[in-house]
Amino acid sequence: MRRTIGARAILAYAFVLMAGVYGMTLLAQENPPAGETLSVEETVEAPVEEDSTPQRTLLDTLMDGGVVGALIGILSIVAVGFIVEHFLTIRKEVLMPEDIAVNLSELVEEGRVDEAIEVCQHPASRSLLAYVVEAGLARYRSSEFGFAEYKAAVEEAGEEQTGQLYRKIEVLGLIGQIAPMLGLTGTVLGMINAFNTIAATDGAPKPAELAEAIGQALVTTLLGLVVAIPAMVAYSFFGNRIDSLVSEAGKRVEQILTPLGRRR
Repeated sequence: MRRTIGARAILAYAFVLMAGVYGMTLLAQENPPAGETLSVEETVEAPVEEDSTPQRTLLDTLMDGGVVGALIGILSIVAVGFIVEHFLTIRKEVLMPEDIAVNLSELVEEGRVDEAIEVCQHPASRSLLAYVVEAGLARYRSSEFGFAEYKAAVEEAGEEQTGQLYRKIEVLGLIGQIAPMLGLTGTVLGMINAFNTIAATDGAPKPAELAEAIGQALVTTLLGLVVAIPAMVAYSFFGNRIDSLVSEAGKRVEQILTPLGRRR
């Protein structure tokens, strides 16, 4: 008798439990909890919040470099100015004007040394070629044995002009060396600021608190490399161009002044 009553009680309890679970499930489907409602709303509204968040521009990123980044920016402007100037001045048309070379060649061939010197001294004719030819002609005219000494004067003038050209491009080489060092300086300063922030927060800083310092470290390093690499490439390019032009100018000067050696 007790077994029969016990079995019935268990069945009744199981039925009630199943009915309660089923009812709670229906209730949950009809009236979702507040937490779930908020999560759904957050999911729906999340894209709106992301769209409304202001995006950082390239200028904002560059501003993270601070004072060091500003100095690197100034170096970049100087480098661009010198590169443009070198492209305009270190050219064959500027260092060895063809019309001047032809005119001097004709005058020297005809023995009109004084007129050739006047052509070299004219402001419109000033160039590497005219300067070197003038030095040779001046030595030839002023010395009794000028025909034997003009080559030495030409070599001295050529070395002087070549040195001036190389000194012009030294600025680019200097910028190429300084820019990475400034970038490293900004990196060190950024890391110092980051560690100071960690110390001030007892070793538990928020990511946002470290972002500015780390941004400065990374941005200054990047800026230093961005400025240094083109500056060093330009320095090497103009150095090779000077070597080529000076070699060609030496051959052309020798052709112009060769007739002087026949007049002894």
